[in-house]
Amino acid sequence: MSYVIAIAGKGGTGKTTISALLVRLLKEKNCGPVLAVDADPNSNLAEALGVKTGDTIGDILDSVAAYPEKIPAGMAKDRFIEMKVQEAIEEQAGFDLLSMGKPEGPGCYCYANNILRNIVFKLLGDYSYVIIDNEAGLEHLSRRTTRQADLLLVVSDVTPAGLRAAGRISELASDLKLEIKNKFLLLNRSSGYLTKEKIQLENLKYIGNIPQDEQIAQVSLGAGSLLELSADSPALIALGKLGDKLWPN
Repeated sequence: MSYVIAIAGKGGTGKTTISALLVRLLKEKNCGPVLAVDADPNSNLAEALGVKTGDTIGDILDSVAAYPEKIPAGMAKDRFIEMKVQEAIEEQAGFDLLSMGKPEGPGCYCYANNILRNIVFKLLGDYSYVIIDNEAGLEHLSRRTTRQADLLLVVSDVTPAGLRAAGRISELASDLKLEIKNKFLLLNRSSGYLTKEKIQLENLKYIGNIPQDEQIAQVSLGAGSLLELSADSPALIALGKLGDKLWPN
């Protein structure tokens, strides 16, 4: 079975950046096949990884709704959609990428989440690691996009609002009784002045901080891939040092 890391956090905390860097670290460590899942309808993870996406789950659902005659005779619609989603997985050197995208049809969003969740569950035996970049906020948890994970990594900034949001994400995961083995708080773009004694969040263990990194800002401004980030990137180095706490050796 795969080791599943789900990334969550409020908007603007850099969770997609953290997701992309985790994919890079696992790829460079040759930890086995990695599946990167962009569960955010805005589909920013593909750009961060330098991947030009083809069809997303949203695209597939829209196409099926518009052209139901494309479903082969005798094949159930759900089976056809599942087949098209598996075909849409982008294969890259060291990792694969599956993007949810944003379906246009009314009522499609929850259905897209169900499709994504079911497909990921069926793919767990094919990958050593699965990194899920979730939608910002709490909605993805309430819709149970992430129903089970070995690790829920909640990314926050050092603001009181960010930490309150991180706490609410942790509480909601507990209230929904999601199958999550560990929940960690990661402070991003942080100077590190906050110590774990100052962070009192129930059922959310502070794991460390990632410093502000101008290299990432420059790559993002140029719409480049974080896979091309220099090896001396402070953020990449800091996250790499946390690796043993984030995934099994």
